[in-house]
Amino acid sequence: MDMELTTMFVFFASFLFISFLSNSLFKSFTYKLPLPPGSMGWPYIGETFQLYSQDPNVFFASKINRYGSIFKSHILGCPSVMISSPEAAKFVLNKTQLFKPTFPPSKERMLGKQAIFFHQGHYHANLRRLVLRTFMPEAIKNIVPHIHSIAKHCFQSLEGKSITTFQEMKTFTFNVALLSILGKDEVLYREDLKRCYHILEKGYNAMPINIRGTLFHRAMEARKELGEMVREVVSKRRKMKKKEEEEKDLVGSLMEDKAGLREEEIADNIIGVIFAARDTTATVLTWIVKLLGENPCVLQEVTEEQESILKSKQENGEEEVLNWTDTKKMTITSRVIQETLRLASILSFTFREAVQDVEYEGYLIPKGWKVLPLFRNIHHNPDNFKEPHKFDPSRFEVAPKPNTYLPFGNGTHACPGSELAKLEILVLLHHLTTKYRWSIVGTQNGIQYGPFALPQNGLPIKLYPKK
Repeated sequence: MDMELTTMFVFFASFLFISFLSNSLFKSFTYKLPLPPGSMGWPYIGETFQLYSQDPNVFFASKINRYGSIFKSHILGCPSVMISSPEAAKFVLNKTQLFKPTFPPSKERMLGKQAIFFHQGHYHANLRRLVLRTFMPEAIKNIVPHIHSIAKHCFQSLEGKSITTFQEMKTFTFNVALLSILGKDEVLYREDLKRCYHILEKGYNAMPINIRGTLFHRAMEARKELGEMVREVVSKRRKMKKKEEEEKDLVGSLMEDKAGLREEEIADNIIGVIFAARDTTATVLTWIVKLLGENPCVLQEVTEEQESILKSKQENGEEEVLNWTDTKKMTITSRVIQETLRLASILSFTFREAVQDVEYEGYLIPKGWKVLPLFRNIHHNPDNFKEPHKFDPSRFEVAPKPNTYLPFGNGTHACPGSELAKLEILVLLHHLTTKYRWSIVGTQNGIQYGPFALPQNGLPIKLYPKK
């Protein structure tokens, strides 16, 4: 018996020693790896001021020229690693066991901690399935005529006026988002939702000081009101017991019994998706209006393509309202969208966080550090796209190299609403190019960042109806 106990003790002690030794050797190996080259700047503030006091792309380009495609920095109070190669971006965006999406806590509070953007794993996979089901081609092809109607009414009151393109595009994309998310219920809540989102937007990038009178406090109060409105929609739906086939919008998808979502989770995701769907697509549309205005030959090609669709419908005795089949004929316009997404790269980068120590290309990315794939630098690299600063939609007649075109991200957190975004852009451009002409007011060559790259002052234009 004593012999057995002694043997067991020796075995157990040996096991602990080997485990300790292995762990020590692993940690020693890990921490002997060098950090990527770069500068951490001043204590705490790091290089935040250098990044946000200039065009961020100049900041990143200077770092890449000096240190290469992977480098360290310190921004927004966080030690960070920036990556600018397609291979590194693919690695970070697809290795969900190593990197998680990360946002400042104030953003999570404002949009809702249960929103799809802030999660991964089973909960995220379930949400992504439900959102994709609402925004995939099979689901959105039947709302094309409704989007056409929204586009038509968007411009009717603007004829002959000077307008701010970005603001009008936000109205259009907001109404389309409400249609696809709330369905017919959106009419009842449109104006109140618009008012609350306007307040929320103003406080989104404000200092997170929740004291009465601050922008952040007003935004959080608007967020409460938004939550109440969404819960009211859900409550009414449940009482009416709508048939499943009628619930084609996102609310209906999230409410299904199999989804297993609580009311708070439904509300957070509705509010978050509406917020995300509005500004991004509106920014892309603003850039397209600018780039087409500056490139009359491309504008002529798009106009001819759209007018040929309109003429064909007239010759066949069809209504002018677009349908899904019409949008599949817009190949030139689709390439304009692709090139604008590349050139404008409205999302310059995204944030991930290392959930453990990660070794990449001989460098250590420590646990807890932020990792930023630099989409704009990938899109503007001449090794990936010839003459990258030239607006040339024809370049997309040939598919780009793998992992060099990332306007909607990549991996499990790629934008689930990309198909809807492209569809609404096509529909609006059809209406804009066949019914109107426009001129840009003043010299608008600058770019402003807040948080998306946008033409200066939201691109003021004057809109004229075609005779």
